[in-house]
Parts: sequence; C-alpha cells; structure tokens
Amino acid sequence: MHVLLLSLLLHAAPATPVGPGARGDLPRGAAPSKAEGPAAGAVSPETRARLLRREVAQVALAQVRAPDAAWQPAQRDCAGLIRYAYRTAYRRVASERLATPLWKDTRGAPADFADAETLLARNFTALGRDAATRDALRTGDVVAFRQEHDAGPVFHLMLVVRPEDRAHAPARVVYHSGERGAAVRTGVLASLATEAPLEWRPVPANAAFLGFFRFKEWMS
Repeated sequence: MHVLLLSLLLHAAPATPVGPGARGDLPRGAAPSKAEGPAAGAVSPETRARLLRREVAQVALAQVRAPDAAWQPAQRDCAGLIRYAYRTAYRRVASERLATPLWKDTRGAPADFADAETLLARNFTALGRDAATRDALRTGDVVAFRQEHDAGPVFHLMLVVRPEDRAHAPARVVYHSGERGAAVRTGVLASLATEAPLEWRPVPANAAFLGFFRFKEWMS
C-alpha cells in the first residue's frame, strides 16, 4: 500500500504503555498459542466490551511510539495493525475467545489471517458514511478506503481510537501505510475529514471512501 500524503495532519499521540501478555499477529496457517487472561465468564459482557476497546486503543497507540517486537514485521500493514491490536486485546481480556480463530476468510471459514478487503467483507459491518455516523464511532471501529490503481484496487484501513470521556480528547485514527519499515501514524479524525486531500477524506463526496465499519462481534 502506498504512503499517505497526510504528514501535516498526523501528529503522534503519546504512546500508551502496553501491559503484559502481548503476542505477535499470526502468519497465515499458524496455530494460535495458548491463550492468556481471565477465564470465560469472569466479567460481564458490558465490562468485557469496555475492556476490549480500552486494550485495542492502548495497543494501537503504543505502536506509534515503536512497534512491538511481537508484531511480526511481515504482518505490518494497515490490516495487520488491526489484527494485532484485536488479538492482543482479546488475549489480555477474553482469552477464551481465541480458542477458535478470530477472523473469517473469503469463504467465511474461521481463519487466523484476513487481509484488508476480507476484514471488511467478512468480519466487519458497514455503519454508514455520513457525519452522524462518524460522530458515533467508538474505539475499534474502522475507516475504510479503496483506491483504484493500474494494478488493481488497493484497500486501506484506519483504526479509530476514541476516549471514553469524549470531552477531554478527540477521536483519532491510527494506521500503517503498508510500506516496509514505515512508522505507524496517528491523527485527529475530524482533521482528516476536513483537511486531508479529498481522496483520503472520510466524507460522502469522496468516492474512494467506503465508509465506517464495526467488528461484527461488537455490534450488540
């Protein structure tokens, strides 16, 4: 995936420390290691959802400072950031869920790997494309684009991080450009919608903007 021309908007947020138990994203076909974390039923569904979102935010923002060694270099792209943040969050909060693969492949079968297009098609649900939907986004949601190139379409995903107390900090996006060795970047979501080049604005007028998406298991 090509580099985003958004450096003027992307001011690195202070990296949030990551707790113990982080693991790398699994390569295709690899079996997950033994899960860690609280036993099933240890927390209520509401508490689990809140903790999962909090961990996703912490893991994603920590990669802005420096990628975790456990996040395999071969997996470092926009979809890999989402897979890594989600997998690490589940390992810390709800490890029993990782007894089966977290993702679905192109056929809808459980899988440890899903690229950006497959994450959108099989694992996330479209929420909408308008400003009202943007204002209602929560941590773990995704901003998705599809850019047309001579070699074919390229999908790009940005992970939303939104503080639980919205009055004290704006919603941010965290993403990896997909280029080898590139840094993870972060920026303010509202600035992306108003100041970025049109092809990268999450607004209805941008034909490359696919919309906002939420993990299907978090739709309730």
